[in-house]
Amino acid sequence: MADQSFLSWPFFEDRHRALATEVEAWAGAHLPVPHEDVDGACKGLVAAMGQAGFLRHSGAAAGEGLDVRSLCLIRETLARHDGLADFAFAMQGLGMGAVSLFGTPEQQVWLARTRAGKAISAFALTEPGAGSDVAHTATTAEVVPGGYRLNGEKTYISNGGIADV
Repeated sequence: MADQSFLSWPFFEDRHRALATEVEAWAGAHLPVPHEDVDGACKGLVAAMGQAGFLRHSGAAAGEGLDVRSLCLIRETLARHDGLADFAFAMQGLGMGAVSLFGTPEQQVWLARTRAGKAISAFALTEPGAGSDVAHTATTAEVVPGGYRLNGEKTYISNGGIADV
C-alpha cells in the first residue's frame, strides 16, 4: 500500500480518507485487469467502477458540485494499480464534461448513465492541425435554428469505437 500520510492534511475530510481506503481496497482486489482485449477491458472496468460507486465522482450531476479532491484521490489510486483503469475513469468525466456543466435535461440522462457505469462516453479533442493542443483547435459551433452546427474535423476520439455517447 502506498504512503497515505498526506490524507492527514487539513483540506482532506473524513469522507476523503474513507474514500481513499475504499478505492485502495477495491483496486487491490480488482486491478490490474488483463489488457489483451483493451475495448473489453475498458467496458468491464467502467461497469465495475460504476457498480462500486466510484464513477459518481467522474462528473457533477445537476445541482451538484464536483469534488476535485475525491476525483484526484480516485485517479491517483487507479493509476498506481492499472493505467487502463485510470483512463477508463477519466474518459467518463471528460466525455461528459460539457453535459455536466451545460447539458439539457435530455442530455443529463446520459450523465446519470455514465456515472453509473451503464454507458461509456467518448471524448473528441485531437485535430489534424492542432493535435491535442486545445488552444489551437479549429472546430467551431455555429448557432442554427434548433441547435448548433459543428464545423471541424477530429483525427482521434478516445473511446470512439466503444462509446454509447
